[in-house]
Amino acid sequence: MIKYFCFNNNKFIVNYKKMSITSVITFKPKQVAKKFLTVLQSRPRFVIINRFGLEGQKKMTLEAIGNNYNITRERVRQIENFGLKTIKKSAVFHKEKGIFDDLARIIRALGGVVSEEDLLNYVSKDPKTQNNITFLLVLGDEFKKQKRDKDFKHHWSVDDEIAEKVRNSLKTLSKELIPDRLLSESEIIAGFLSHLQDLTEQYKNEEIIKRWLSLSNIIDKNLLGEWGFANSPHIHTRGIKDYIFLVIRKHGAPMHFVEVANTITKTFNKKAHLATCHNELIKDERFVLVGRGLYALKEWGYTKGIVKDVIKNILQKDGPLVKTEIVKRAVKERYIKENTILVNLQNSSLFQKNSKGEYFVV
Repeated sequence: MIKYFCFNNNKFIVNYKKMSITSVITFKPKQVAKKFLTVLQSRPRFVIINRFGLEGQKKMTLEAIGNNYNITRERVRQIENFGLKTIKKSAVFHKEKGIFDDLARIIRALGGVVSEEDLLNYVSKDPKTQNNITFLLVLGDEFKKQKRDKDFKHHWSVDDEIAEKVRNSLKTLSKELIPDRLLSESEIIAGFLSHLQDLTEQYKNEEIIKRWLSLSNIIDKNLLGEWGFANSPHIHTRGIKDYIFLVIRKHGAPMHFVEVANTITKTFNKKAHLATCHNELIKDERFVLVGRGLYALKEWGYTKGIVKDVIKNILQKDGPLVKTEIVKRAVKERYIKENTILVNLQNSSLFQKNSKGEYFVV
């Protein structure tokens, strides 16, 4: 299937056929790792087993292992590096070289560059197996490791050119985002692709592009599939008030607080109490009461206040207006009946008419 994405009036074409990766791995990571460990003496073997958690235990820090042997963390690092080099020089290592071709094939099929989390979860859901895979990746010369930093998650690559292109495109994309603005998946993909030049056919794939986007620590998506800055409360919700915001925004129109609570429970499988929702809607500046129990987003142009306050704000902003214009503008800011607006206009202590029949604030 072919999909088209538009960004700044430019059209981008992506082949959205389902990716197929035959047989995840053709070897048993735990067994291969055990073979490699047989070439080591007791101390470097202990260090590597515990640094990588190869036997299912929690990974140990350099300092924790150092305390076990009463040596410095730097000395532990030296022992670890010595052990890795010893393995790579061994006959056992050269005999098992084929496993690295297998791992490289998987990484290329996943996009040539992939986060460690995505790669490990694809290969196996078993934590012990994942630890052994990480150990093998560290041993393989063809695998380039990039540690987690402010821009990217910890990731692995076998294609230096595409890895650099992806990282540069993600950096450029993040600079173009507007704070608190949310983008649909098609919009974020189009924006991302606009910065990726000369993308080969093998990488024009839905799953690969989404996987590349997930490398970023700067941008992320929320539970509704909308994208923006990862540190935004619209992306990483920090409480019921953020769930409320997402639900009303997705709905696109004012909602009753009971409907808001029910929608949160249904959409996010998170129990939302009516009283809690109502309290958050009342006190959070992002929400505006526009009718009996009805709330809208302030960013839609609604302002707080009762009907007379709405009329007063309209007249102070736009000057004297005839009755029909006041009604027209007031109903855009409140779910109120025309008669309610007309009744409030009769308050002569607040509003009066000039010779043209226009109302103004006293």
